[in-house]
Amino acid sequence: MIAREAVRVLVANWDGSYTVPSRRLYPHQWSWDSAFIAIGNARWSPRRARSELLSLFGAQWRDGRVPHIVFNPSVPDSAYFPGPEFWDVRAPSGSATSGIVQPPVHAIAAWQVHLAEPDTTFLRRLYPRLVAQQHFLRTARRSADGLMAIVHPWESGMDNSPAWDIPLAAVAPGPAGVARRDLTHVSPDERPTDRDYERYAALARAYRDTGYRRAGAFAVEDPLFNAAYGASESALAKIAAACGLDPAPHHAEAARVTAAMVEHLYDDGLFHSRDIDSGILLRSHSAAGLVPLILPDLPREIVNALTGTALDRFEIKRGLLPSFAPGTPEFDPVRYWRGPSWINLTWLVWHGLRHRRPDLAELLAEGMIRAVSTAGFREYFDPFTAEGHGCGDFSWSAALVLDILAQHGLDGVPTSLSQVGEELGSLAESDDVGHHVLA
Repeated sequence: MIAREAVRVLVANWDGSYTVPSRRLYPHQWSWDSAFIAIGNARWSPRRARSELLSLFGAQWRDGRVPHIVFNPSVPDSAYFPGPEFWDVRAPSGSATSGIVQPPVHAIAAWQVHLAEPDTTFLRRLYPRLVAQQHFLRTARRSADGLMAIVHPWESGMDNSPAWDIPLAAVAPGPAGVARRDLTHVSPDERPTDRDYERYAALARAYRDTGYRRAGAFAVEDPLFNAAYGASESALAKIAAACGLDPAPHHAEAARVTAAMVEHLYDDGLFHSRDIDSGILLRSHSAAGLVPLILPDLPREIVNALTGTALDRFEIKRGLLPSFAPGTPEFDPVRYWRGPSWINLTWLVWHGLRHRRPDLAELLAEGMIRAVSTAGFREYFDPFTAEGHGCGDFSWSAALVLDILAQHGLDGVPTSLSQVGEELGSLAESDDVGHHVLA
């Protein structure tokens, strides 16, 4: 059964207080991975889901940023590049972390975890940390357009998307011969190129050398990142209300960023990124431009246009959402974020469609289930054949499929999934948590 296999993956990747994305390729804790993983874990172990988020926010910086990687001290530095020695920074908790962020989907995850098993104590513990995360983005990353900027492609979550080709071309690559660890686990044909990595390293090094304060040659308003920010404000409004606090400021901020996105990033049926330095709209065919469907106050005419684009340019009636539109010169069905279908990206669009176009949401749900049934819980999939690519036993693929199964009533998801976890050797209900869990 798919649900049982999904729990098996999550149990195997559990690391005491959080879940690694992949034992071999990604042996640490990743920021937005943990948010998606918590959503799925809530379907069978709410305690583990809460631990996932509390663990991540235990490594939050004083300025409110949530780093995109929290390093496991028991993993050798050489196991992943760039590792803790490259970033050379520690959170107040003492955890070694990276210095950049990822899309702020964590408030969305926290609310989903609460819905699975209501726990206002958990919400009250996490709420001020979530507010601090959003405050960091407003104060450190807000552009003149009123939108949040990313300063590295890794912050988008869609690392080597063709949407970044133009701004990345202006980045002088660093020294050749970056010590890549990914190619020992995954075919080079499925990963970013060496030149990409040289530019990534150069950007990260330059940002590090400013003390993680000033953007360098890459500063972009990304629709996925800003949609996550806006949707998180809407989720924070619900969290605030559940905690007996005023939700109005969160509603106002969600409405403000939605309006700014429509004004500055939307054109011709899709949202696009904007280069902050030049002011140029980076027109591309990235599926990131569909993610604003998660914004609850998006105008109806734009929802309709995005839905038409999803059907036409992205061919979602197949059931899988390509990360870049097929038929474009940049599209590649197997190379990382340049075309393959990802469960998390599809989940975000499904999340935005489920109350607006339940027929299309069901198509995407069935497509995700069909992909993992065919290829297992892979990192990403060919959007036409559903062939799996990247690493196997990938955590957010397993977690979000559990959520899809539960919400659509597919695969006969049992109400006793927690028992499945126990049978598989789970520590889900244990109080034995890791070293940087939020106190």
